[in-house]
Amino acid sequence: METREEPSREAGRTRGDRATVAYRQLRELIVHGRLAPGTRIIETEVADRLGVSRTPVRAALQRLQQEGYILASGRGRQMRPLIAPLTREDARELFGIVGEVEGLAARWAAGGDRGRREGLAEELRSLNEEYFRTSRREPRDQNRLFELDTRFHRRYVEAGAGPRLLALHDAIKPQAERYIRLYISVLFEEIATSVREHAAIVEGIAAGDPDEAQRAVQQNWRNAADRLSRVIDNVGERGSW
Repeated sequence: METREEPSREAGRTRGDRATVAYRQLRELIVHGRLAPGTRIIETEVADRLGVSRTPVRAALQRLQQEGYILASGRGRQMRPLIAPLTREDARELFGIVGEVEGLAARWAAGGDRGRREGLAEELRSLNEEYFRTSRREPRDQNRLFELDTRFHRRYVEAGAGPRLLALHDAIKPQAERYIRLYISVLFEEIATSVREHAAIVEGIAAGDPDEAQRAVQQNWRNAADRLSRVIDNVGERGSW
């Protein structure tokens, strides 16, 4: 009995591994905009692109649909999945959720001992200053700006969050990153405002003020949602029709 069960368990792990790899590859393509909002998905084409069978692709698509990256129209055999459009209302919801998750992490980071708080604050100041300097250079490096902003937020999240909050952050933040990546070129003029908001987060953590640190993070993400809403109003939602 044991010798017959082992191959089955191994096959199950292999299928699960392939589905996880397919999920990560597809999520990266979506987040980076290489699969554009509104694009219809054909399983066979995706399987060929990733070099796997349709089974792990189907599992990956189901997971991506549960997380909001993919929408499905129709039912049964007529169901047609597509990359979720980027809309103003979706952005506001996502940014609000990220603000609550990161705000809680900042609150806990600000409640740490003085030495750790001050060390964290110094790291955050350095990242924020480099973010501002990079925004002033010509030509502007969108990828570097995105990287610095992401590192700034992730640093205080890692400092304050436990495993459950980190898992929530890992699940929701990439969905918000879709918007930041695809609209960052028209958000350049708002970077100075973001830098000031980042500074308020740093000061709340450095001062050991959990309420202020949490408020500053929540305000930063609320303001980011407002800024993005204005941009979307001007340039339009992507993938909607």
